[in-house]
Amino acid sequence: MRYPYATISVAALCGLVFLLQQFWYHQVFSSLALVSSEVWSRPWTLISYTLVHADILHLGYNMFALLLFGSILESVIGSRKFLVIYLLSGLAAGIAGVFLYTATVGASGAVFGVMGCLALLRPRLVVWVMGAPMPMIIGAAVWILIDFIGIIAPDNVAHEAHLFGIGVGIIAGLLLHGKYAEPFRRKRPPKRPTDREMDEWEERFMK
Repeated sequence: MRYPYATISVAALCGLVFLLQQFWYHQVFSSLALVSSEVWSRPWTLISYTLVHADILHLGYNMFALLLFGSILESVIGSRKFLVIYLLSGLAAGIAGVFLYTATVGASGAVFGVMGCLALLRPRLVVWVMGAPMPMIIGAAVWILIDFIGIIAPDNVAHEAHLFGIGVGIIAGLLLHGKYAEPFRRKRPPKRPTDREMDEWEERFMK
C-alpha cells in the first residue's frame, strides 16, 4: 500500500495557509482567493483559491474529507495521478466559480473530484453519509443530490462548483476504471461433499 504523501502534503499546505491567514488575513486573501472580476489579471487564483478557507470549520470539513478519501485514492492510483485529478477538479470548480460567484475559496471542489473518482474505483467502500453507512457509489449519488437541492434552495455553499469538481472526478474514474477498479468477486457456492466423503462421514459418526 502506497503512503499518501501527496494527500498529507496538500492538507498540510492548506493548514499552513490558514495559519498565515490568522496573521495576514487581507494579504493572503488578496493574493490567493479567486475573485471573478480579477481572474484575468491573477490567473493563478484558479488553483490557489483551493488553499484558502473561510473559517476553521470550513477547513476542518474539507481536510477531513481530503485525508480520508484522498489517502485511499492515492494508495490506489499513486501520487501523481491523484494530484492531477485533485488539481483538475479544483480548476474545473474554479472556472465554474468565475461565472457563478463573486469570489470563491476552499478546497471542496477539488475534494469532490477525489470522491467522485474513488466512487468509480471503489464503489463498495462503506462510508458514512448523513449519519448512515452506505456504499461509496451511493454516497456520491447522495452528495450530488444534496448539491442539486442546494442549487434550488441557495445558501452560502458553492454547490455548482462541487458538481463541476465531482464531474471531473467521475470522468477520471471512468478513464482509470479498467486498470484500477476493484475486481468483482462472486461468492462461490459451498462445495458439495463427494460420495466418498459422505460415506466416510457416515462411517465415522453414524456407526
